[in-house]
Amino acid sequence: MKNIKGYVSFILHAHLPYIHHPESKDYLEEEWLFEAISECYIPLLLNFKKLEEEKVDFRITMTMTPPLLNMLDNKLLQERYIEYLEKHIELCEKETKRTTYDERCNRLSYYYLDRYKNDLHVFKDVYKCNLITGFKYFQDIGVLEIITCGATHGYFPILYVNEKTVRAQIAIGVNCYKKYFGRQPRGIWLPECGYIPEADKYLREFGIEYVITETHGVLYADPTPIYGNYAPIVSPDNIVAFARDIESSQQVWSSINGYPGDYNYREFYRDIGYDAPYDYIKPYIASNGARVNTGIKYHRITGKDCDKDYYDVQWAKDSAERQAGHFLNCRTAQISNLSSYMDVPPIVVCPYDAELYGHWWYEGPYWLYILFKKIYYDECNFKLITPSEYIDNFPNIQVSTPCRSSWGANGYSEVWLNQTNDYAHRHLHKAGDRMCELAWLYPNEGDTLRRQALNQCARELVLAQSSDWLFIITNGTMVEYAHKAIKDHIGRFTKLYFQIKKDKINSEYLYDIVQKDDIFPEIDYMIYY
Repeated sequence: MKNIKGYVSFILHAHLPYIHHPESKDYLEEEWLFEAISECYIPLLLNFKKLEEEKVDFRITMTMTPPLLNMLDNKLLQERYIEYLEKHIELCEKETKRTTYDERCNRLSYYYLDRYKNDLHVFKDVYKCNLITGFKYFQDIGVLEIITCGATHGYFPILYVNEKTVRAQIAIGVNCYKKYFGRQPRGIWLPECGYIPEADKYLREFGIEYVITETHGVLYADPTPIYGNYAPIVSPDNIVAFARDIESSQQVWSSINGYPGDYNYREFYRDIGYDAPYDYIKPYIASNGARVNTGIKYHRITGKDCDKDYYDVQWAKDSAERQAGHFLNCRTAQISNLSSYMDVPPIVVCPYDAELYGHWWYEGPYWLYILFKKIYYDECNFKLITPSEYIDNFPNIQVSTPCRSSWGANGYSEVWLNQTNDYAHRHLHKAGDRMCELAWLYPNEGDTLRRQALNQCARELVLAQSSDWLFIITNGTMVEYAHKAIKDHIGRFTKLYFQIKKDKINSEYLYDIVQKDDIFPEIDYMIYY
């Protein structure tokens, strides 16, 4: 019997912005979802299944954000994902012939062929195109806790200029969760871990019990927490806050000494989309002929400033197994130290973007699988736990107000409010005020067309509020698309707003944007009343 002195809580934040273009197949951004399904979500489900079959008792928490849930449930995107897989299988079959000159490369081409064929089987045959049911199953058997998020990942520390827009983000997120999982969410991943005290009353209103914050959100709480960020605190509005642990995060995240930088791991930035002959690869890259990643990568990291060697699957697994052991030993030592001066069992909270596991760090899902087995079987002084279980088992929590914070660069709001993207905020705030005005002017509207237009205004507003667009602009990646998204959603909102006010709603225009921006079919604009 293990001598349990503390707990570790893994929290994976599964989120992508809502990207849906029924009018065209030429938007490469749609492939963000397809890549995440093949490299992250399916591998996680398969590894959860292996753990279940091997009777390994594990615990993990995941956010599944409302935009992600709506995309996974979208029939058009499901069809396009199948087309994506079929195209990749066709390319892999060609690769098995093109690479016959090189045994190691050829072996990898067959590896990818098998992997994409298996993705197609799992998606179509096992889950009937609905991966949400896969995650719901693991929640229902008690090994996975799924938590919610703001409706479209709107960033609360800026949106709260109009608190009704924050309330709506929370309400829509909770309602979406209930629709897909048939229960009340206990926790929420604050978008970008952006904590503000003003949101607590709305979180409580919609039944949320706990949030995840960045480290300093708890460390700088008032009054100072007795146990730092190794025990949760509870705000005066009765919202429990769990803070990210720096030490465990750096071991995974750090670009200098984090696990994903291991030289045996797959090289993310080397892809046949750039390496293969142009005429050969052209049918499998961007429709405008630009070379892009295909997901078929034959090389390992190898080292810095050197020629890249071929990827070896077994070498990568060996590294993952070693590093799982290292992580286990580090947490054992950490828990031993913490428990020696704490009156409650310490909890080490390990939150990450889910897409790190599989997409950016190809071996990440396997590492989790090995780690969870080691925690279950090996000698260690801690167990895996979900935040809800910790609250239930140790309800005596210090009252303290977390400080305003985020997990963005430098810990506050500059990623989402700076000279590259500040132009957007006056439009977002104006649209938020106008949405509240519409709800006040047309309460519980009985006219079908006007009600549909009002609900579409609510959709366009929350889509414009996504923090992803501001983040993309700051980072300088796919900037044109992010600018276009903000312009399109604000433009559609504004046009509808004036059509409603003038009682001249263009039904053809409304139908067109309802087809394009069809997120949250159950949305009710009265949430802004």
